[in-house]
This record gives sequence, structure tokens and C-alpha cells, in this order.
Amino acid sequence: MEHPHKHRTHPKLITRLKRAEGHLRHVIEMLEDGKPCSDIAVQMQAVEKAVGNAKRVLIHDHIDHCIGTESSEAELAELRALAKLL
Repeated sequence: MEHPHKHRTHPKLITRLKRAEGHLRHVIEMLEDGKPCSDIAVQMQAVEKAVGNAKRVLIHDHIDHCIGTESSEAELAELRALAKLL
């Protein structure tokens, strides 16, 4: 089993993602209630942006704190894989 992997940004990321989760629940309610598609699309865009921003913070934090300056080939491969997610 791995050791807990936490950074100082994780609590704020959790808060952001919980907020996005609430927005997503609201989008589902809007769909169930038959709200206008344009309103739903705007809310979906907000959810998508919130999750994307959280992902970027997580990846940048990982790069800053987990990948050393004397990077091994495995760390460089991980960095290349993470870069594809941005």
C-alpha cells in the first residue's frame, strides 16, 4: 500500500471539486426539470471549466513537488504523460 500523497493545494482542490460537484447536480436537476438547453449548456461549461482548472493545479503541483530536478527516465515519461492531459 502506498503512503498518503498530499500537497498543500489538495484541500483547496477538494473544495473546488465539491463546488463543481454541486454545480453538476444542479445541471442534472435542470435537465430533469426541462430547463432551456442554453441555460444548461452555460452551467455545463462552468462545471467543465472548474474541473479543468482543478486538474491544471493538480498537475502543476505534482510537477513542482514530485518530479525532481535530476529527473530519471521514468519521471520524464511521467511528465510527458501529464503534459498530454493539459
